[in-house]
Amino acid sequence: MKLWDKGAPVDAIMEAFTVGADRDVDVRLARWDVVGSIAHANMLASVGLLTLEEAETLVAALSSLLEKIDTDGFVIEDGVEDVHSQVEKILTSQLGDLGKKIHVGRSRNDQVAVDMKMFMRHELRQIRAQVLDLVNVLLVQAEQHQHLLLPGYTHYQVAMPSSFGLWFGGYAEALLEDVRVIDMAIDAANANPLGSAAGYGSNMPLDREQTTKALNFDRVHVTSNFAQMSRGRTEKLAAVAIGQVASTLNRFATDVVMYMSQNFGFVSLPDAFTTGSSIMPHKKNPDIFEVLRARCNRLQSVSNEFALMLSNMPSGYHRDLQFTKDRIINAIDEMGLCLAVSIHVVPHLQPADNIMSNDLYRYAFSVDAVNALVLKGMPFRDAYHEVGRIIASGTFGSVVQEQRVASSESSDLVSQQRTASSESKLKAHLGSIERPGLSVLRERLEDCRNVRR
Repeated sequence: MKLWDKGAPVDAIMEAFTVGADRDVDVRLARWDVVGSIAHANMLASVGLLTLEEAETLVAALSSLLEKIDTDGFVIEDGVEDVHSQVEKILTSQLGDLGKKIHVGRSRNDQVAVDMKMFMRHELRQIRAQVLDLVNVLLVQAEQHQHLLLPGYTHYQVAMPSSFGLWFGGYAEALLEDVRVIDMAIDAANANPLGSAAGYGSNMPLDREQTTKALNFDRVHVTSNFAQMSRGRTEKLAAVAIGQVASTLNRFATDVVMYMSQNFGFVSLPDAFTTGSSIMPHKKNPDIFEVLRARCNRLQSVSNEFALMLSNMPSGYHRDLQFTKDRIINAIDEMGLCLAVSIHVVPHLQPADNIMSNDLYRYAFSVDAVNALVLKGMPFRDAYHEVGRIIASGTFGSVVQEQRVASSESSDLVSQQRTASSESKLKAHLGSIERPGLSVLRERLEDCRNVRR
């Protein structure tokens, strides 16, 4: 069944090429197509294009269909082009001519636009909730291990002491910032295109504000032209948000893969979360984080696909936009999976103790030694050169630090690498090893959870 049937045969190859997998993708939109149709039917009655009795009959049939979709799923029959056609076919088979009236004042163009807006709004809210759950998991790890030191790196070279509190907490904060981008994408999806028809409106007396309220949109896309131009644009913003989260997860996964190697040995996983080798019996591979990294790399490319799809497209509807649906739906699904797996595995990461006892990391405390001299009154640049001289002479100490800050009265510079002073502990800045700010991040997490998007 084709809503645009002209009575002439359609070339089978042309049809297969243009429809593609669209019917399979549209099944995911069935719920939202019915929800939009219920709002549309009620609006048609309010403006006199349907009688109240007709609207009630249509809404009852649509509500029954919605319940069936939620319990049993939805099937688009062979020969039916898309979800919109299937819903109208069901209504017509049940209600006769009344079912044919549901399409008054709208086009499949604004139908799919409103379906996608509602779908993305709902799914992005689910992703947002998952991200916040992962933030909580990371903060729990940060709080439990905040005093364990590990070396920080710049240029892949040992730099300064860090801590697991900062490492886990840093990724928690990154995800909280990513939530801001998700909120922007949700806001972009929270506008009503219904009533824009094919992109140029209708001469029917439609009440677009009514459907906006009924579908819980924040606002209406005012011009019919832009309502159609928002196709692809909204999906691109959703892809940007997903890509931002994927970027954060990618960097975290890379850290874990590196930190689990024998050359680092900073973290470990239980055997149940690692894989082995068919030839090397000692192997415990972090495949779960390698696959997470690969999936997140792929997710970061999706926004580029949307940019290219839209790059040479004029205003109005074009069939190219059909390909925006499966890309964003697949990206949403994959992002949800990556987050679910991360939430599951991160609590099992076990940081190592006494990492900084390794002589490899003795130079990580060179800045502490410089600061110790500064606190005794030496100009910073002179202190920098003095510590540099001792490092060059090969006499810089390698004494283990279990605490970065501890009181010391010794004037021996090698000994002073252990500490700046007990006074500096009292004045540790926000975001330092001594004061990682995890309580601040906890407050931000709760603020995000209390804001409804």
